Amino acid sequence: MRTITGAAPVRGGATGVHRPLWSLTMKAVRRFTVRASVPEELSGLTALATNLRWTWHPPTRDLFASMDDPLFRRIRDPLRMLTAVPAERLRELAADEDFLARTRAATEDLERYLTEPRWYQRRAAEGDGQRCPEGVAYFSMEFGVHEALPNYSGGLGVLAGDHLKAASDLGVPMIGVGPLYRSGYFRQSLSLDGWQVEHYPVIDPSGLPLELLTEPSGEPVLVHVAMPGGRELRAQVWLARVGRVPLLLLDTDIDGNDDDLRGVTDRLYGGDADHRIRQEILAGIGGMRAVRRYCELTGHPQPEVFHTNEGHAGFLGLERAREILAAGGPGFDEVLQAVRAGTVFTTHTPVSAGIDRFPVDLVQRYFGDGRLLPAIDVRRVLALGAEDNPGMFNMAHMGLRLAQRANGVSALHGRVSRRMFARLWPGFDEDEVPVRSVTNGVHGPTWVAREMSALLGGSDEEWGHDGPGSSGGPGSGIDGGVTDEQLWDLRRDLRAKLVAEVRRRARDAWLQRGASALELGWTERIFDPDVLTVGFARRVPTYKRLTLMLRDPDRLRALLLDDDHPIQVVVAGKSHPADEGGKALIQQIVRFVDDPAVRQRIVFLPDYDMSMARYLYRGCDVWLNNPTRPLEACGTSGMKAALNGCLNLSIRDGWWDEYYDGSNGWAIPTADGVSDPLVRDDLEAAALYDLLGQQIAPLFYDRDPNGVPKGWLSMIWHTLRTLGPRVQASRMVREYVESYYLPAATTVADATADSYAGSRSLAEYRRRLDTYWSRVRVVDTDLTVDGDSLVVGTEARVRARIDLAGLGESEVSVQAVVGRVGDTDDLHDVVTVPMEPSGRGEFTARLRLPHAGALGYTVRVLPRHRLLASPAELGKVVHA
Repeated sequence: MRTITGAAPVRGGATGVHRPLWSLTMKAVRRFTVRASVPEELSGLTALATNLRWTWHPPTRDLFASMDDPLFRRIRDPLRMLTAVPAERLRELAADEDFLARTRAATEDLERYLTEPRWYQRRAAEGDGQRCPEGVAYFSMEFGVHEALPNYSGGLGVLAGDHLKAASDLGVPMIGVGPLYRSGYFRQSLSLDGWQVEHYPVIDPSGLPLELLTEPSGEPVLVHVAMPGGRELRAQVWLARVGRVPLLLLDTDIDGNDDDLRGVTDRLYGGDADHRIRQEILAGIGGMRAVRRYCELTGHPQPEVFHTNEGHAGFLGLERAREILAAGGPGFDEVLQAVRAGTVFTTHTPVSAGIDRFPVDLVQRYFGDGRLLPAIDVRRVLALGAEDNPGMFNMAHMGLRLAQRANGVSALHGRVSRRMFARLWPGFDEDEVPVRSVTNGVHGPTWVAREMSALLGGSDEEWGHDGPGSSGGPGSGIDGGVTDEQLWDLRRDLRAKLVAEVRRRARDAWLQRGASALELGWTERIFDPDVLTVGFARRVPTYKRLTLMLRDPDRLRALLLDDDHPIQVVVAGKSHPADEGGKALIQQIVRFVDDPAVRQRIVFLPDYDMSMARYLYRGCDVWLNNPTRPLEACGTSGMKAALNGCLNLSIRDGWWDEYYDGSNGWAIPTADGVSDPLVRDDLEAAALYDLLGQQIAPLFYDRDPNGVPKGWLSMIWHTLRTLGPRVQASRMVREYVESYYLPAATTVADATADSYAGSRSLAEYRRRLDTYWSRVRVVDTDLTVDGDSLVVGTEARVRARIDLAGLGESEVSVQAVVGRVGDTDDLHDVVTVPMEPSGRGEFTARLRLPHAGALGYTVRVLPRHRLLASPAELGKVVHA
């Protein structure tokens, strides 16, 4: 039995005077959704509607569209379709043998997809010595699977959604977990003067493609998390099915929580520090408890590897330590080694200011009484988040200290991250800081227009998800089966659909701003299906430079209104509600586009979300991205556009820095070294105008006798061939599996076997290092060469005498390092060679001189233990 409760309605005002009922605006005291009663013959539709595989599976969407095509075009949500379709139509379909056969085929196809062995199962069967984990838990504060499940704000969430979809397609046994926000992220509109206005629609989870996780008794599963003052935060768990991947979403808006605790999951990235730390404690500690209970109830394998997508859910490592301690495991030092072995940490932040920090006294308030994490001293918690400022607790530092493997999200961001976190590994060069990189990818089936997939002749609906040797997506047409004329006709069709959407949304936006329908006839004439179309859509923090295109308004107007080579620009994006600077940028561009002289060629579309994004990625010809380098960690919108035949025009930041090859788009030159940000903006804006006016637009309008831009299309074909396989989320997830999940599973199995023998060994080794390391020193070294001449390739012998101060020779790695030297004697372009013990504290190595010119060498001593993933992991090194 389910009871729906709510506060009693108030009939009178503050004075107690009763108003007539007809004068009141009646509001519900509690929301709930009643799902449709579907005939038994159509029961398979419910399974199809509640598994979010339909978001990237066109045949399933086609099945629901055939029930009522105009209705589905308006709703675009199969679950809502089942509620909105009249009962009479459902009865009619239940008697339609053709529809029933198609429904059976769709449900059988879904069952096949959910159960058959896929790439991961075949990979596990190879038996190459690496352990394939039976379960991986993926934690994120937001998941952008589809607009039908509005639980995301931007790129981080959409990336997390694509990660789950690709994991599903590959067969990776993953569980996603995070909070469920009752107001999601805000809806955006504009005031008459162009200022962003936020609206927070109330979401009823029972009306979303979710099901409540319940105990065998039928009662909801409740996760309990201790709060200060003897209180307790409770959360129920909603389950979304993302193909093969269960996504667990925690919801605190339930009876039994105090009012302030009910609001913990009210809004994404909302509230003060107190509110945020509650959200992050729930995400990490509560999320771990939800995963454990879900696996107990369903038989899903308990995860062995835990992937934290940004630092928000980092407290999950402490919860895992608590579990082991509660089960009678070894001490905290030993447990910490096992926790680290199984944890992967991904940072998306290229600047220190973007990291979540909390005052130390706030962390003490939540962890200090011992109720939240019994048996873990709060001082150990604080040490994990310590930073240079002793008054602050750093979530990224905790994430790195609780994870043995860490990465940034592009090659450039990996370098930036190593520099940003280098102080945690003193004595090591930045290149040796143990933060690698996995460049983000996007889920092709979600983002590519089905017309593009059909044209290019793809037969594999999963876009090459069988492994790196298979197609990067629909692609037989790329190798000659499709003509330039066919591709150009498709690009024109997609652009025309975008233009129609721009006109519709521009009219709706002006109606919201207070305009009369009678004065909006001009919106039916804006944009042109045959004009070069540039898209710029993303979040609006300052570093993304939404208004760079406005640095010289006259030059932009000239480009927009050029008689021979006009361009049109679609702009969209949301600013964080607390970011007044970002809102001012939006207002600045809105005021420009409101000018009647240019509004037929440039538009700002409010309320950017996944549904709008699909039109933009598919219909734009050029995708513009102009952040301040190197502040874009990755940025995946240009990847989605590229898969649709859109060419990138971008600063060489994030993914574009490593994937730009000179023929797949254009790189905006950067004014590196210019310290004045205004001067830098002027220089880079001028370069942007030059590219648009002198290269891009002329190439787009350079047509052959049949009206086809051959040069333009050659760049599109090159982009599809070269970028297609590289930007796929399946490639990204395979990299995580091969380079992070499998090594982590192998290490954690070694650490925990035989009652945590490996963890005990590593903890004891670290205690020995703490005792002896400060006395380890390189006593002397020498380098001798064979023969009398020093030329490149000459063999040299390096010898060193090391005082190990009580450590054994097997407990250290000794290395000879040779490289170029400058005036400061700093080594660079180094070659590192291991040195072998030769008795009595001596170590030797032979190497070949690698470079001509001034060279230097040194010797260094590093820790060595079989459970260390990197020589730099412990942050200890002794130099000669």
